[in-house]
Amino acid sequence: MKTLDFTKLDAVASQKVVEALQQLLADYQVFYTNLRGFHWNVKGKDFFVLHSQFEKLYDDAAEKVDEIAERILMLDGVPAHNFSEYLKTSQVKESGYVTSGDAGLAHVLETYSLFIRSERNILKLAAAAGDDTTVTLMSDYLKEQEKMVWMLVAYTSK
Repeated sequence: MKTLDFTKLDAVASQKVVEALQQLLADYQVFYTNLRGFHWNVKGKDFFVLHSQFEKLYDDAAEKVDEIAERILMLDGVPAHNFSEYLKTSQVKESGYVTSGDAGLAHVLETYSLFIRSERNILKLAAAAGDDTTVTLMSDYLKEQEKMVWMLVAYTSK
């Protein structure tokens, strides 16, 4: 018995959504790890603001990792769960040791740009599959991330 038997989504179209969600899952897992490093290692005049903000961002990323993995399961996929696999497929690269708040924020903005592009693609695939739940999930992510990009650009502007 499969979930799709009851949700009546097309298995072939849903598989395309699953593949795109797998990519997004890998990207989020690497991003989460980068954010933890930024949180732990940030130094300088913006430490108090950025230490707290990086923590909020990694908490949000952890929640999204779980939501994405669960959505993959709801579409009868199996979410990848090995970090070695994430590193092979992620479009987000490991940041390495970063102490500069500006460098960490630049990485966050670059990653959000990548997420926004990927989520818009998933939104299109999900819409074509009649998968309103994934469409809503991606729309919610996009709304949050576009606002965060606006706020980070305002924060980093001189």
